[in-house]
Amino acid sequence: MRILIANDDGYLAPGIAALVEACNGLGHVDVFAPERNASGTSNALSLHQPLSLHTAANGFRYVSGTPSDCVHLALTSGLIPKPDLVLSGINNGANMGDDTLYSGTVAAATEGYLFGVPSIAFSLTDKGWQHLDVAARVARKVVEHVLAQAPASRPWLLNVNIPASAQADQAPWAITRLGRRHASFPAVPQANPRGDMFYWIGPAGEAKEDGEGTDFHALRNGQVSITPLQVDMTDHQRLPAWQGWVATR
Repeated sequence: MRILIANDDGYLAPGIAALVEACNGLGHVDVFAPERNASGTSNALSLHQPLSLHTAANGFRYVSGTPSDCVHLALTSGLIPKPDLVLSGINNGANMGDDTLYSGTVAAATEGYLFGVPSIAFSLTDKGWQHLDVAARVARKVVEHVLAQAPASRPWLLNVNIPASAQADQAPWAITRLGRRHASFPAVPQANPRGDMFYWIGPAGEAKEDGEGTDFHALRNGQVSITPLQVDMTDHQRLPAWQGWVATR
């Protein structure tokens, strides 16, 4: 068993060290992670500048790019054999609903999935790394269970959100769908000491579709949320309407 681990918080983040430790004994682990925090970079690839690769004292490789760059480089450079599993995280904060479109954590796992490797993204719901050790135990249990008894043919892509709770390793698991958020809060303007204006992207919107069966609902009820994802963004439900629209041309 070979496991590739990445994240978006950077190679020095506590979450990736905890995930590596959680995988101890499962197989050979390779780490390719961003040199610095790359949260919110989604599936971006660096196409207009080269990537540098270095190895930290603990053996983690770190890349001057995005989370997707890290996994892409690991899978295409010939530096390591193809892994059997790609893991991303543990992220400092939740990745639920619309967050998954922006998340570098989910993007790193998605990159593995696009290359035909089963992949899992792990996130701890509250920022600050509280109960990270418990979340790591949950991640270990999820990996062990899905490897022992995967319900779907390979590859598959899972987005796992773990409550920041001392009892999270005893919490029930829920298979969920993505909820939705309201639109983000407005951008925040700020002047620098020279009077030039710049802007901070506003906080994510509050939960909008958070009923039973969603990831938001599961976490609100103290459950570990496991959401199977796919990459096909086609609006299959409304394809007939669009086909009819073309026919009227």
